[in-house]
Amino acid sequence: MRDLLHTRSILDISFTEMAARQRENAPCLNRIRVEANRMRFDSVVFCRRAIKAAVLPCVILMSFLAGAAFHAGVTRGDRVKAASDHVYQLMIYHALPGKAPALESVFRDVSKLQARHGLNAVGYWVPEGNDPAWDNTFVYVLDHPSRDTAEANWNALHADPEFQPYFKAAAPLIQQANGIYQVDLVYMRPTDYSALK
Repeated sequence: MRDLLHTRSILDISFTEMAARQRENAPCLNRIRVEANRMRFDSVVFCRRAIKAAVLPCVILMSFLAGAAFHAGVTRGDRVKAASDHVYQLMIYHALPGKAPALESVFRDVSKLQARHGLNAVGYWVPEGNDPAWDNTFVYVLDHPSRDTAEANWNALHADPEFQPYFKAAAPLIQQANGIYQVDLVYMRPTDYSALK
């Protein structure tokens, strides 16, 4: 029995010591618990913030890829190809100061003759605004099945006797440099995404 009492007193001391140690360490344990809870809360907040931060770049990336796919024609089933020989001809006439309206009048009349010779005009334009670089200019664009056809049609127009009066009326209205009429001319091919083919 004595051994039993002795064991009980050791256990009492052990329980007493453990309780005392627990009370001593309680602030530390509480700090550990608080720190663990704070870390768990911080990790949840961090995950939420990371997800929110990732959403915007993902949306931007998906929008960019969708736009690129649309622009590249991935979403279009029937892509229109430009005819390989089809060309447009841009003509910019530089009239003498104040003579652009008279030059426009000559082209109004000669346009019917040009059409008869296969020189089909897309349109005629005069500049609008106050840009001095475009003062006294007259612009038009012709539509040709090919450059060879364009050359043949121009030669036919220039050989037509009906064209000579128009040429004589326009010649004194156009600027010249060293005997060369100041006309900017360029043949252009349509791009595969151009509305005009």
